[in-house]
Amino acid sequence: MEQQEPIYDLIGIGTGPFNLSLAALLDDIEEVDALFFEQKSAFEWHPGMLIEGTKMQVPFLADLVTMADPTNPYSFLNYISKHDRMYQFYFLQRLDIPRREYNDYCRWVADQLSSCRFGKRVTGIRHVKDNGDTFEVDVLDIETGNSALYRTRNLVMGTGSVPSMPQSFQGLPETDVFHTADFLINKDACLNKKSITVVGSGQSAAETFRDLLQEQRRYGFQLDWITRSPGFSSMEESKLSLEHFSPDYVNYFYSLPQEQKDEIFATQGLYYKGISNHTVNDIYNLLYEYSVGGEELPVGLQVLTEVRDVHAKADGGYELDCYHYQKGKKYTHETDVIIAATGYKPYVPDFVHYMEDFLVWDDQGRYEVTEDYRLKKNADTPNEIFVHSGISHTHGVGSTNLGLSIYRNKLIINQLTGREVFPLSEKNIFQSFSVQ
Repeated sequence: MEQQEPIYDLIGIGTGPFNLSLAALLDDIEEVDALFFEQKSAFEWHPGMLIEGTKMQVPFLADLVTMADPTNPYSFLNYISKHDRMYQFYFLQRLDIPRREYNDYCRWVADQLSSCRFGKRVTGIRHVKDNGDTFEVDVLDIETGNSALYRTRNLVMGTGSVPSMPQSFQGLPETDVFHTADFLINKDACLNKKSITVVGSGQSAAETFRDLLQEQRRYGFQLDWITRSPGFSSMEESKLSLEHFSPDYVNYFYSLPQEQKDEIFATQGLYYKGISNHTVNDIYNLLYEYSVGGEELPVGLQVLTEVRDVHAKADGGYELDCYHYQKGKKYTHETDVIIAATGYKPYVPDFVHYMEDFLVWDDQGRYEVTEDYRLKKNADTPNEIFVHSGISHTHGVGSTNLGLSIYRNKLIINQLTGREVFPLSEKNIFQSFSVQ
């Protein structure tokens, strides 16, 4: 294995929006020598859900840098300017932007950053005390198969999340039964089936259903949407409710006992798992338009229903064992395609678990995190592992919010440099969550 020098100040594992933001903000800070490794060959942000007509759920100000430094050359507005789209964007008169454009913007930034290395998979990390405390990082070049060893004083984990599939959906043909994360890859094949069923709720389910609903009249398939939720609920998007996605609320939430955090977080689904109002409106408008003249729609929307099991039928297609939990009634539903909108779970690489003795874990097997986003350690060492992923249990509902990731990166950079590169305001919102 080739050993690389020198010793870096920071190595990032994963280059999604959170670590890409950190890389962009560090680009002109000379005292931090950083590298970021990503196993994908280029930046991709949920490629299976880059559906035309979908919009970001945060304003464009929550780009990679603006909320830390509006003058940074990697801002979204500079991207718009460099692509000669300023007047078109001006006349658009929107704070939200197409999801496809956000992905293209991030690629534009990533292509300019020499610190971001794509096609490189981190396969192992370990803490060593030889010749000073450092982390050793094993990195595999996916194209060549060669491995290299890097050394760094600090790490930052930005490994994101992976699709969560119910056990009963696994082991079936992936062209027929798949997660919304793979929707666009499988969409064309779906359209020629006789029936399609979306299972689950939330924004991904709604966007997938809306896209298929727009195609339904042309192709004539039966389209169903089944959710165990009591309704197709809109996300809580009132302005005062959005203040839950602020540093102030994060600090308040972190101060609570862990048991209370878990209880509160379980009640906050509509802050981050509901459906955006404009998507709900689009779906209803399509259904209304299609029903003009009394036309019977081959479309079904079923709430209050759990899908408990899935069986492949001998003559093709699938049978879903369903249970309406308020009526206490079991029934079956047949379909040719099942699209699981069953959410995501944090991705914690195996090599993190190999460091179990080095890190502190709670009684549910989750790593413990300091208020300023460092993994708690059993070891007495100045080396830190900062973390972006899997911190909802400690930092709450805004942990995956793009706007709050900038605040997190400001904290990380200030710690790395030992100075206040980015000032941190103590009061950012109008309401108070705590009392003196």
